[in-house]
Amino acid sequence: MGTVTITNHPLIQHKLSILRDKNTGSKEFRTLISEIAMLECYEATRDLPLKEIEVETPVAVAKAHDIAGKKLAIVPILRAGLGMVDGIHALIPSAKVGHIGMYRDHETLQPHSYYCKMPQDIEERDVIVLDPMLATGGSAIDAISQIKEFKPKSIKFMGIIAAPEGLEALQKAHPDVDIYCAGLDDHLNENGYIVPGLGDAGDRIFGTI
Repeated sequence: MGTVTITNHPLIQHKLSILRDKNTGSKEFRTLISEIAMLECYEATRDLPLKEIEVETPVAVAKAHDIAGKKLAIVPILRAGLGMVDGIHALIPSAKVGHIGMYRDHETLQPHSYYCKMPQDIEERDVIVLDPMLATGGSAIDAISQIKEFKPKSIKFMGIIAAPEGLEALQKAHPDVDIYCAGLDDHLNENGYIVPGLGDAGDRIFGTI
């Protein structure tokens, strides 16, 4: 069974409080999403494999470590997942980026896929799927199912806020996927929104409210 990590770091929790505030504007909201993603990425990449190398310092030769293999690919679920990409790239500039486009039917709450593009060497990389909101879990489940067809080395999911219903559904559908979120909220309302949540992350990131 994959692990679930709800990050309780004070910096993340502080930024999450501002993110939730309905008076936080799009520019600050985008910055906060990016910063929280970067801080979460620090935890999500803790188990990356290392290889020993030698580095010549100004004083002597030192034994050091480098990340082994092809490293990472990040796959944002469009469109809200795009808001998390820059923060991770600030930490890991070499990470390649795939994209999965999905939208949710507002009546059935079911996800529909319209785009999927992965890096050519995806099978040699560890993948982190990005979506700020894990609500019903439908989009994350479908996105991960599509990515598994490309046979990457591993898959993790990184969100900002999760609902218990979405977390349970994702664990049940993909028990091999580790999950990282900054907050676990109370429940979903009748419209499939996380309560208390932060509203529609895509609308707040791109100012389309």
